[in-house]
Amino acid sequence: MKFGSVPAAQAEGAIVVHTIRRDGFVLKKGTLVGAAEIAALQAAGIDTVTVARLEPGDVPEDTAAAEIAAAAAGPGVRVDRAFTGRANLFAEGAGVLVVDRAGVDCLNAVDPDITFATLQAYAPVAVGTMVATAKIIPFAVAGAARDAALAVASRLVRIAPYRVKKVAVVSTLLPGLADKVIEKTLRVTADRLAPAGARIVAERRVPHDSAAVARAVQETLGEGAELVIVFGASAIADRRDVIPAAVEQAGGRIERFGMPVDPGNLLMIGSVDNRPVLGAPGCARSPKENGFDWVLARLLCGLPVTDGDVAGMGVGGLLMEIVTRPQPRDEAPAAAPATAEKPSPRIAAVVLAAGRSTRMGGPNKLLAEISGRPLVRIAVEEVLGSRAGPVIVVTGHQRDRIQAALANLPVSFVHNPDYAEGLSTSVKTGIAAVPADADGAIVCLGDMPQVDRGLIDRLLAGFDPERGALIVIPTVAGKRGNPVVWSRRFFGELLGLSGDVGARNLIAAYQEAVAEVPAAAAAATDVDTPDALAAVKAEIEQA
Repeated sequence: MKFGSVPAAQAEGAIVVHTIRRDGFVLKKGTLVGAAEIAALQAAGIDTVTVARLEPGDVPEDTAAAEIAAAAAGPGVRVDRAFTGRANLFAEGAGVLVVDRAGVDCLNAVDPDITFATLQAYAPVAVGTMVATAKIIPFAVAGAARDAALAVASRLVRIAPYRVKKVAVVSTLLPGLADKVIEKTLRVTADRLAPAGARIVAERRVPHDSAAVARAVQETLGEGAELVIVFGASAIADRRDVIPAAVEQAGGRIERFGMPVDPGNLLMIGSVDNRPVLGAPGCARSPKENGFDWVLARLLCGLPVTDGDVAGMGVGGLLMEIVTRPQPRDEAPAAAPATAEKPSPRIAAVVLAAGRSTRMGGPNKLLAEISGRPLVRIAVEEVLGSRAGPVIVVTGHQRDRIQAALANLPVSFVHNPDYAEGLSTSVKTGIAAVPADADGAIVCLGDMPQVDRGLIDRLLAGFDPERGALIVIPTVAGKRGNPVVWSRRFFGELLGLSGDVGARNLIAAYQEAVAEVPAAAAAATDVDTPDALAAVKAEIEQA
C-alpha cells in the first residue's frame, strides 16, 4: 500500500488518510476519492491531500476484518458487518466465553497490521454481549498476511451455553449461626443462578458433621440435582475437614481444595456420581464477585474445572481485600498481659446539622425549641453523653445560629459550603474531619432528638471488626434507621458519595458487614415536617 501526499487532482481512487475540514467543508478519513471529492477539494482551495493507495494483492481493511472474524467465530458467536476495518463478534446466547488462547496468540503474531482481541476467557456473557473484535490497523493488508491469519483463525471463540438447571444447596449448622444468614445465602445463591436459567430445587440444613453432609448430598442428587453447593457453618480448613470428608463418604472425590484468588481461597471442587459438588468459601454468601463465581459459571455450562484450571487462575485473577476480614493495626501495640482486656474501639461522632429544612415550609427545624432547648442541642447533648467522641458537628444552612444553639458544648464545628447539594456532602465533610486515630464514626442526624445516649452506646457495643460487624444499624420492627456506625474501612467510599441519599446504597453493597441492633421507634423518627415536630415535641415534653 502506497502512502503519502499527492496533488488533489491526482487523488482519484485513493483513500483519504486524515479528516479534512476547511470553512464548512468536511472530507472524512477513509473516504474513497472520486471526481466529486476532487472537485470539492479544489473548490475549498485544498491543493494537496494525504492518501493511501492500494497495490495489487492488497486486501481492503473491511474485507480482511470480516473474513478473519468469520473464521474465528465458533458455535454461539455471530459477526456484525465490518466497518472502518473492524468486525465485532457477539454472543448469540447466554453462557461463558471459551477462548483458544494459543490460537489468538498465533493470529496476533502473524502481522502487526492484523489484531484480534477478546473478553477474558470464561467470562459470563448474555445474548448480544460483544465477545471479540477483529481489527485491521491500516486501510489494507497484504493478501499473504490475510491468508496467513486465516490459516490460524479457525474457531478461536465460542459460547458454551448454560446447561445445568437444577441445583441443590446444603447448609451446615453450628451454634451461633443465625437462620437469617442461611436465608440470605439462599437468596444470594438464587440470584447467582438466575442468569443461567438455573434454580434451587432442593435444600438441606444439617449438623456440621461429615456423615450428615454426606447423606444430604446423596439425597439431593437422588432428587435430581445436577450440582450441589455446600455452605459450611465454618470455613473448610483442610482437605480432611468436614465437607471434603463428606464428599468422600458419599462415594465422591476431591478435585481441588484452595484456589489462588482472593476472595475465594477456601473453595473446594469435588464430585459425586459424576456430578459436581462445590464446598463454598465464606465469601460466596456475599453477592460480590469472588472466585466461587468463576468456578460456578463454568460448571453451570457443563465445563470441567480441573486442578490445573484452578492453579492457572493466579495470574490476572481476583485480588481484593474483604472488608469483614480482620486487619492489623498500623502500629503494633506494646505487649500486654494475657489477662488484659481488649481495648474498646475509638468511635468519633459526626452530627449532621447543615440542612435547609425545606419540608418544614420555612423555619429551621433544628432551632425549634422543645422544653426550652433547641432540637439540635438535645440531639448533640445525647451524643455527648455517650461513649462516642470526639463529637463533630457539620454546619451549613444558618451556620451562625446553629453554632449559637450549641454554645458552650464541647464539640468541634466543620462547615459544609455545599450543603444545598444534598445530604452526601455533609456526610463527606464530617467524615473528612474525623481524627486519624479513630477506628470509625457514628453518623447522627441533628433532627432526631429522641435518639438517646443509651441507643448510641448499644450501637457502639455492636461494633466488632474481629467478627465482621463493621456497619452497625438500629432496626425498628425490621426497618433500618439511624444513627449508623461506620468502620474506617469505609471512609474512602463515604467520601465518594453524591446526591441526597446518604449512604443507603453503600449499606446495600456491604450487607455481609452489617450488624443490626433492635431499637425503639426513636431510631426511625426524624423531624421533617411541622406535624412530625409537634408529635415529637409532645412525646418529649410528656415524658
